[in-house]
Amino acid sequence: MADEETKQEVEGDVEEDPNYQPPPEKSIDEMLAADKEDESLQQYKATLLGSAAAGSGAVVVDQNDQRKVIVKALALVVEGRDDVTMDLTEELSVIKNKKFVIKEGVKFRIRIDFIVQREIVHGLKYVQKTYRAGIQVDKMTHMVGSYAPRLDLYSTLTPVEDAPSGMIKRGTYSVGSLFTDDDKSEHLKWEWSIEIKKDWE
Repeated sequence: MADEETKQEVEGDVEEDPNYQPPPEKSIDEMLAADKEDESLQQYKATLLGSAAAGSGAVVVDQNDQRKVIVKALALVVEGRDDVTMDLTEELSVIKNKKFVIKEGVKFRIRIDFIVQREIVHGLKYVQKTYRAGIQVDKMTHMVGSYAPRLDLYSTLTPVEDAPSGMIKRGTYSVGSLFTDDDKSEHLKWEWSIEIKKDWE
């Protein structure tokens, strides 16, 4: 029951800001074709785009994957501790059974590692909803930004969060996550868990 609720909530969870108007989507080729007479602007675009300045489809990290965004990993980041990483390239059913153990009351952040290939992606965002016993207890929408294709991995860090603390807050929380963009493309939607403990072990 809780898992089904998590799934439904995440699917419909990308709230629209009535004042936000996403910029019109432009391909790399369209961007390069604009203002051709302005040499300094063309040089600036080439600097921003890097190897993607060769045009749409020029940067392909995985030939067998047609997606523009490939979400690779989710990591738990706590100051003074090694990052704990979850591989998001596995089957969703495998990821669903994974969890991060967090000591109650600590400050933590989530890092997402992802690849952009083939084309520019506009207005990436990460949406996370947390549930306990089927009841939503937390929600976060993190604006990630727009990215050009490149061979290297991109990473984004969410704002600092405080883990729940106190005996009644300890236990397992189910999490529904969605990596999307201005075009409402679902780059990855997955479920996982957080376990709040008195200590790390």
